[in-house]
Amino acid sequence: MNIIYKYVALSLLIAFFVCTPVMAEESQSPLDYVNPLVGSDSAFEFSNGNTYPAIALPWGMNFWTPVTNTDQNNGWCYNYDDYKICGFKQTHQPSPWINDYARFALMPVVGELSVRTEERSSWFSHKAETVKPHYYKAYLADYDVTAEITPSERAAQFRFTFPESDESYVLLDAFNQGSYVKIIPEKRMIKGYCRNNSGGVPDNFHNYFAAVFDKDFEEVSTWSDWNIRKGSSEEKGKHVGAAVRFKTIKGEPVNVKVASSFISPEQAELNLKREIGNETFSQTRSKAKDIWNSQLNRIKVKGGTEKQFGNFYTALYRTLLFPRKFYEFDEDGEMVHYSPYNGKVLPGYMFTDNGFWDTFRAVFPFFTVMYPELNADIMKGLVNTYKESGWLPEWASPGHRDCMVGSNSASIIANTYLSGIRGYDIETLYEAILKNSENQHPNLSSVGRLGVDYYNEKGYIPCDVGVNESIARTLEYSYADYTIWKLAKALDKPKEHIERFRKRAQFYRNVFDESTNFMRGKKESGKWQSPFVPEKWGGVFTEGSAWHYTWSVFQDPQGLMNLMGGKKAFTEKLDSVFSTPPKYDASYYGFPIHEIIEMTVVDMGQYAHGNQPIQHMIYLYNYAGQPWKAQKWIREVMDRLYQPTPDGLCGDEDNGQTSAWYVFSALGFYPVCPGSGEFVIGSPIFEEAEMKLENGNTFTVEAEDNCKDNIYIETARLNGKPYSKTYLNYEDIQNGGRVSFDMSDKPNKDWGDDPSDAPYSMSKELE
Repeated sequence: MNIIYKYVALSLLIAFFVCTPVMAEESQSPLDYVNPLVGSDSAFEFSNGNTYPAIALPWGMNFWTPVTNTDQNNGWCYNYDDYKICGFKQTHQPSPWINDYARFALMPVVGELSVRTEERSSWFSHKAETVKPHYYKAYLADYDVTAEITPSERAAQFRFTFPESDESYVLLDAFNQGSYVKIIPEKRMIKGYCRNNSGGVPDNFHNYFAAVFDKDFEEVSTWSDWNIRKGSSEEKGKHVGAAVRFKTIKGEPVNVKVASSFISPEQAELNLKREIGNETFSQTRSKAKDIWNSQLNRIKVKGGTEKQFGNFYTALYRTLLFPRKFYEFDEDGEMVHYSPYNGKVLPGYMFTDNGFWDTFRAVFPFFTVMYPELNADIMKGLVNTYKESGWLPEWASPGHRDCMVGSNSASIIANTYLSGIRGYDIETLYEAILKNSENQHPNLSSVGRLGVDYYNEKGYIPCDVGVNESIARTLEYSYADYTIWKLAKALDKPKEHIERFRKRAQFYRNVFDESTNFMRGKKESGKWQSPFVPEKWGGVFTEGSAWHYTWSVFQDPQGLMNLMGGKKAFTEKLDSVFSTPPKYDASYYGFPIHEIIEMTVVDMGQYAHGNQPIQHMIYLYNYAGQPWKAQKWIREVMDRLYQPTPDGLCGDEDNGQTSAWYVFSALGFYPVCPGSGEFVIGSPIFEEAEMKLENGNTFTVEAEDNCKDNIYIETARLNGKPYSKTYLNYEDIQNGGRVSFDMSDKPNKDWGDDPSDAPYSMSKELE
């Protein structure tokens, strides 16, 4: 008996320590846990996030970042392993693949004036670097200068603390593609413009800037194409810049207030006056800190580890960066924007820097839950985009860019309206959606629908008619048509519209090959493309293979399950994604693109979480009555593929999408099918998460006995009542309340296994 007692006591003690991790310090503010360097250890060949440290406010018009890459045209501007800083630039870059626009940089130097990027660079160390969303600080060893930045939405403050020197300079580099600078000593000002861009802008595109110093200039200089002109105060050319010299004593700060505008030089100065004015550096930093904490505090989490807190709040920070506000306020306080589509200055909202191919999946559904007012404003911006360009955007930066596939603007618009969010012109947006569904853009393959005539007439886009990535397009158009079907019904549109999109929402069936249980390329004749290699990336797919796109039936997992032969075949296919070795065929690209390599190295078979097409796939286990498998794999992805470190992501972050996946999954649910009004339950990682909603309600997710081993849901309750559904409704969340999970280290294979507990599928609605 004594031995048994000791054994039981020892077992309980072991269990206690297993489920009692080192908890995060919950008295700290959420901002303390954010690490903007996460994902910055990346390169063209291999991505751990492809991010840069964005020093910015949520959805700010301008971001700022240190630059370590001396190649000014390279999208990888800050690389964690670099050891020199060559400037601090205003950036609008949403992705290194899209690259930057409207950028200019400041850089302090001491000694003989050097302006070339390589020559002005200074050694620095992460040991003497502070990086937070609201504040950046670095010691530039070559010059004995400490550089600091703190942002507002359209402006920022710099503080450069110099050594004793008669040759202390601040440079302003306006970059290439046409720029202008003018130094006005009596105003202690440098003003001008830059025109650099990577496409998607009208001919009159400019970014006007104004930088005001708090110290008189001893000397002024300009340069053009790196040739310095001492004493010159004005320069215009292909690539120009300015330099102002000071005499400083040791430890003397030189403060610079800087703002910009896409509208005019006068508007740039107005933005500076309105957002910074007479504030001190510390006051601006304090305001920025409060803004970030107010947003991050909208979701309070408890009962997690230091790593989990870091992952969560860093992911939330990234989710709140894009899309970018592209509007300003004129001297009368009226909202105006420079149109990146027709080059005019017009009233109203405009947002940009977003790839809907990525963000329709989780970022925008997150906004519907937590930021419905912002979502309504974005819809107003889409109305303006359509009126100004004649098309809905799919990848805007700042105007239409030819990147990715699909017409996912339909999903974003429909999900917003179906979520009960109002206050914008839905009729104009519906008109725009209809145009998209029947037309392809004359010049851009990513705007409208490339291959639309084939899709509408044959029910799929053939693989042999010159339309690349034909199956990816077919599947994404079909899902978009599902959301249009739902929207048309909600708007009481003609029956012909409703029936048209109901039919097209089932077009995914036309490219499913039952002999292989994969989505597969199909010729115009109706014959399957041959040979068929499921591991072949590209071709008829977009940045993925049949292993990934076969699951892109967000609207009808039950229909896909039926095509595969039922639950058993469906779950076996899901299982095989993880058990099949990560072999690949990269012949379409000619080399293994970084997304391929990022899949192979994580030892999760064919599962490629680093890219978006498959990120919802794990949650599909819920549709087949095996939610416990979803719980297992969701936890594994969160634990292994997200770290609060510079190499902490597993692929492209892409405008917050990979981060939004983590935010939702950490809370315990995910929007598999935006437009359905449901969020599929996974495995929450915190003991409690409190979501403060815009309507004043609070929705709480509670998971008792949650820990690294207790990853499975034993039982659940919604507002105190037993709950077996494997999803939450949008209304459940918005109405406030509490969902409670009892967690266990062993799967409960009975919870949520009944067909009536499965999430939405279109096939069920059509029965």
